[in-house]
Amino acid sequence: MIPLTKQYRCIHSKSCQCTKGHLNEDVIYLVFQQMNWNPNAIASLSCTCKWFDDLAKRVLWKEFCRTRAPKMMQDLQSGGSHSVDGNWRALGKLLIYCSGCTKGSLFNGVHVPGHFVYRTRFSRTSGKSFLLPQCRTDVLYVSDPCEHLDQGDEGDIGFFRGIFKSFAMSKVKKMLIRRGAKFHPTEMCPYCKAKLWNMSQAEMIPLSASCRLGAYEDCVEYYVCLNGHLLGMCTLLPLSDSEEASEFE
Repeated sequence: MIPLTKQYRCIHSKSCQCTKGHLNEDVIYLVFQQMNWNPNAIASLSCTCKWFDDLAKRVLWKEFCRTRAPKMMQDLQSGGSHSVDGNWRALGKLLIYCSGCTKGSLFNGVHVPGHFVYRTRFSRTSGKSFLLPQCRTDVLYVSDPCEHLDQGDEGDIGFFRGIFKSFAMSKVKKMLIRRGAKFHPTEMCPYCKAKLWNMSQAEMIPLSASCRLGAYEDCVEYYVCLNGHLLGMCTLLPLSDSEEASEFE
């Protein structure tokens, strides 16, 4: 078991209901371990008071991520890094939540409510397809597209998400800065509330991204936030056409 700093009094405010102190962190850790780090229970606990919210961000969401995607988490933390950009709660949400899109925000003309997903596969190999050749030494994990079929004039669309390893030191971030890429004027990352760069405006979306997604070439768009979270949307090809695209790739 990892060593935990014990805190017993609430750090919220004098008006907080938790006037008699809390269970120590070791006990809470063991309870949630038995619950297999249930994300609904962690989210509910976080709403109780600031002390529980702090514990969830430092410990519980971290263990949830490690349990849900152990190899990915090991890779993201390798190289001496003991933290994840944008915090563990944001990463936990990214693993299980498709952000969708509200009409008139990031992806114009599309309105698909965000929703939780039971299981999503993230791939480091797929991530290479979303990077320009000169940036492919960066490490990027990208999910399979979450498919939303028959969306009117938009046809079949897919939402995908991902995360960079050590984004602050990545070639992608350096290129975005060098090209003078602008932040989206109003929208923020749905996972960590950081500002977003439009990769399409920066002309940093390679053709290999549409091939990997099974999407039309001119219908792939994605954003990257300051913490290295990626979120995007594409218009999916019909199944037979997407199979041909995969062979082409």
